[in-house]
Amino acid sequence: MQLIPNIIFSTILLISIGFFVRNLKRLRRNINLGRGQTEPINNKPQRWRNMIRIALGQSKMVRRPIAGVLHIVVYLGFIIINIELIEIIIDGVFGTHRIFSSMGVFYGFLIGSFEIFAVLVLISVLIFWFRRNLIRLKRFYELKMIGWPKLDADLILYFEIVLMSLFLLMNATDVGFQNMNNGNVISGMIYPYFTEFSIESLHVFERTFWWLHIIGILIFLNYLYYSKHLHIILAFPNTFYGSIENKGKLNNMNSVTNEVNIMLGKSNESEISEDVNFGASDVKDLSWLQLLNAYSCTECGRCTNSCPANITGKKLSPRKIMMDIRDRIEEVGKIIDLNGSFVDDNKKLIGDYISEEELWACTSCNACVEECPISINPLSVIMDMRRYLIMENSSAPGELNNMMSNIENNGAPWPYNQQDRLNWNE
Repeated sequence: MQLIPNIIFSTILLISIGFFVRNLKRLRRNINLGRGQTEPINNKPQRWRNMIRIALGQSKMVRRPIAGVLHIVVYLGFIIINIELIEIIIDGVFGTHRIFSSMGVFYGFLIGSFEIFAVLVLISVLIFWFRRNLIRLKRFYELKMIGWPKLDADLILYFEIVLMSLFLLMNATDVGFQNMNNGNVISGMIYPYFTEFSIESLHVFERTFWWLHIIGILIFLNYLYYSKHLHIILAFPNTFYGSIENKGKLNNMNSVTNEVNIMLGKSNESEISEDVNFGASDVKDLSWLQLLNAYSCTECGRCTNSCPANITGKKLSPRKIMMDIRDRIEEVGKIIDLNGSFVDDNKKLIGDYISEEELWACTSCNACVEECPISINPLSVIMDMRRYLIMENSSAPGELNNMMSNIENNGAPWPYNQQDRLNWNE
């Protein structure tokens, strides 16, 4: 009978890890549906520095000090507190209780630090909830953020409030831990509210809070795949593989380069694939890095908030672009899950998810790229879809068609004959 709790715990743990691994495999498959990366993965020391500085160090978050500092508190607190998972898992599997308590003063220092961080996380999360739901910051209430995205953001906040509270209550009702008087810097203040209960009742409370805490963490772990908070994991590879080229540099299309090389006699026509596409109309035309970008999106809205097109009332929202890509790749992934391979559903990213009006509103100023706290590049996606519209569909705004015709005929964007070059100065 004494082994039953350990067996139950081990079973729940294995099922949770198995479900998490399954979702990671699905995520990897979906990202790999994209084409190869156009920029070579070189200069790895610089990439490691970017990852440490941006993803781990949160350097771009603190550009907005209030949100940045609060986010760092929540990020560090949640990571540091979950170090205690090592002890909880060992206790749950082997039936021990606070197995590391023999570490003495160091153990007290660790638990004390965890409790302080738990309170700081609670305060920060409550401020985040207040900003979202009472102050109602404008960037959290774009049309795309209505419904599930808003609920998802709130659910994460509720998760964190519950998990931090359970951690403190678990410590406060642990009579043995309180009698140690070692590390109970916060829970020791809560313990007096439970002194009227018997030792047996406190033990039931402590076990209940313990089980709810660990099960809540495992639920949270598996909820990540369905949430914008997948960036907790993906921010690291996203910043590592992100472009280290000058942000103003646009990549050349390999398909166009190959066509030019054929014209110049530098390549053999037989080397060119017949199913070559120019630009991107759907998610499978995008690169795996662009799909990783979409899955990494935090939905913070900083990109949209800094976008001059959006600020002046245009339909474009870089955040919506990335969310649409993620929605579409998830839809494609479900079709693959159902059929074993992709079956055409007569949908495309352009038209069904993203309108041409949104794409042509972009000024290509790179503000969204510069502002993103984890190096997402919405501009690269917009440019690839524009290329598709022009080179595959011959679809572009009239002003742009006029400009390109002028360049072709006159060697300049203006409608003047080359013999009248001086008129361009007037």
